[in-house]
Amino acid sequence: MKEKHIVIIGGGFAGVHLAKELAGKKGVKVTLVDRNNYNFFPPLLYQVATGMLDISSISIPFRALFKGKKNLFFRLGEFEEVFPEANKVKLSTGELHYDALVIATGTVSNFFGMENIEKNALPMKTVNEAIKLRNYLIMEGEKYTYCTDEDEKRKMRNIVISGAGPSGVEIAGMIAEMRKRTLRDIYPELIDEQLNIYLVDAAPTVLPPMREKSQTYTKKSLEDMGVIVKLNKMVSDYKGDKVYFKDGETIETKTLIWTAGVTAMKYKGMPEDSYEKGNRLTVDAFNLIAHTKNIYAIGDACIQKTDPEFPKGHPQLGAVAQQQGKALAANFLAMVEHKERDPFRYNDKGAMAIIGDQKAVADLTTPKTTLTGWLAWISWLFVHLYLLVSYRNRFRTFWNWFNAYLGKGQSQGIMIGRTATDTTALEPKNEV
Repeated sequence: MKEKHIVIIGGGFAGVHLAKELAGKKGVKVTLVDRNNYNFFPPLLYQVATGMLDISSISIPFRALFKGKKNLFFRLGEFEEVFPEANKVKLSTGELHYDALVIATGTVSNFFGMENIEKNALPMKTVNEAIKLRNYLIMEGEKYTYCTDEDEKRKMRNIVISGAGPSGVEIAGMIAEMRKRTLRDIYPELIDEQLNIYLVDAAPTVLPPMREKSQTYTKKSLEDMGVIVKLNKMVSDYKGDKVYFKDGETIETKTLIWTAGVTAMKYKGMPEDSYEKGNRLTVDAFNLIAHTKNIYAIGDACIQKTDPEFPKGHPQLGAVAQQQGKALAANFLAMVEHKERDPFRYNDKGAMAIIGDQKAVADLTTPKTTLTGWLAWISWLFVHLYLLVSYRNRFRTFWNWFNAYLGKGQSQGIMIGRTATDTTALEPKNEV
């Protein structure tokens, strides 16, 4: 029997779990395509950006991950175009023919058409962006120690984080912890200085998808940690070292961290009427993209309205992506064996977010309850260790967390690939 060639575009949660479920299975050959040669764990990017974790703790090369899996292959390349009638994709590194194509490319930062923000803010969706943010924050700290312009120093003391979802809350809490525990130890020049951390959002609450108890606890915890939380505040521009809001208020700052929104990507060759709001691809109960015969989408790249519990589509969470990857793998194997496929149903176990040391929230569905504080914090740690794709990542992350908890964090203050003469470290502009 000829093997069915399944090409997966994107090696995030969804793509990797699909590939791993198909490893060693008869009748299928799998090629995973990604612009990077490694998988990384997005929920912990902010800990790389703030120096809590090393890059190796949350990432692993695809070839190391697929080692020993003879039917799994990796191709480094950028996805450029699909030719549905020819069952072919064009990559920056060549072409691939497929029997089934899976789009698992996730999302990118959404700047809502605001060019100045796209140009000057600091997003945090990729490893490169997390490293860039880390370098930028450290460089700003170094600049502050020798800056003699009081106006410039006033702007440097303000950090604005736009977006009060889990990523915004987590990075605000982490920077607040750094201010309390680390910065004044490694920067004695800052002992008498006040670093102001602003968390802003157009929504009326922090963590909008979570329950009211979690929202209330999170807001109070952040404020107790010294974070200035501003809600119902829509950012409209960022220029001249000043963040502008729709209501006319402004905040002077050298640093705007952008976690305010995401959007999926559009690709040449895909039917235009397959896309919905946010460029998400419409899929049926088996993740087949509308108006195609053998092209599928999973994870954040798709919207699926066939699940009775989620008629408006699933939330864009790693748990959804992971489960869709596993479900599609099972359906591919069923198709190879000419068996019945099962429609996807999301098993919602809840949501969680970490705020700071021994502070977190967790909305559980079974049993339906909300955890806060130490118990939620411990739960968050174990869940995220479990979700890391390799034992090596789990061990390294646990070891770094253990050292950080004892006050011996190893990577704070390291600027990667930057020197005092590298002026690009001072420019918070997005990489192409």
